[in-house]
Amino acid sequence: MAMSDKPYTSPVNGSFPSSTGQLILVATPIGNLTDISQRALEALKTANAILCEDTRVTTKLLRHYGINNQLIPLHDHNEQERIPTVIEQLQQGQCLALVSDAGTPIVSDPGYRLVRAAQEAEIAVTSLPGANAAITALTLSGLPPHPFMFLGFPPRGEARRQHFAALRAMEQAGLTATLLWYESPHRLLDTLHTQQQVFGADRAAAIGRELTKHFEEMRRGTIAELIAHFEANPPRGEITLLLGPPEAAETGALELDHALEDALKTHSVKDAASLVAGIVTLPKRTVYQRALELAKRKKSS
Repeated sequence: MAMSDKPYTSPVNGSFPSSTGQLILVATPIGNLTDISQRALEALKTANAILCEDTRVTTKLLRHYGINNQLIPLHDHNEQERIPTVIEQLQQGQCLALVSDAGTPIVSDPGYRLVRAAQEAEIAVTSLPGANAAITALTLSGLPPHPFMFLGFPPRGEARRQHFAALRAMEQAGLTATLLWYESPHRLLDTLHTQQQVFGADRAAAIGRELTKHFEEMRRGTIAELIAHFEANPPRGEITLLLGPPEAAETGALELDHALEDALKTHSVKDAASLVAGIVTLPKRTVYQRALELAKRKKSS
């Protein structure tokens, strides 16, 4: 994997000595090609090479801005085997830019293992912030913006139900957050139906589709209303799915705490958790962790 030997001046932190390389994570547009910073363009122009998820996608962006630079594919299927060579080039003083097909690198995209390897090798790693579909959808959703939890892509098949059931159990133990996922259009309805079974038809939700593009859509409503809409209008394009936090009465957190506090008066943490786990619909581990928290709080008060 030959690299350019042209001199490099960092658009981020000034000049680097020849013995030091740098890995720059560059956020790229999620749809509208003009949604990119000047610093990001400078990095793509002056880096020794660009590590990218799909050369065809990145080429389109570079052509739009008249940038000509070497592209090196780095995706889920080759990242692990490429890491040693990339680290070697960085150690020789090269500066490499890392991009994904859209948005901020690493977020549900390749690159995490490379970043960890670079950090372990004490190579400078920095990030140029920019577009991110999850944050864009969150700001447009009308759902509480914080706390929020981004969960990547939901699993497929039965694992999907288990994934949502675990989150519902966490809500019953006190979790109150807006939840976000990315999803493909052909799996969206299956995912919504599973969410309806686990979280209920009336849970507030939102779906961002084709964000920043010409046919941008932000659909808000209950899970049941979103199902009805997308059954009548089959979804297309890039999708971000958001689920609002449960109503206070849905969490069961207060009832759980009361039950544990009563049990802790006469039982150990372990025994209290086992006793309460038998009467609530929560995993034993979740109940035990909450019992530990309550016992520590009582001890420190």
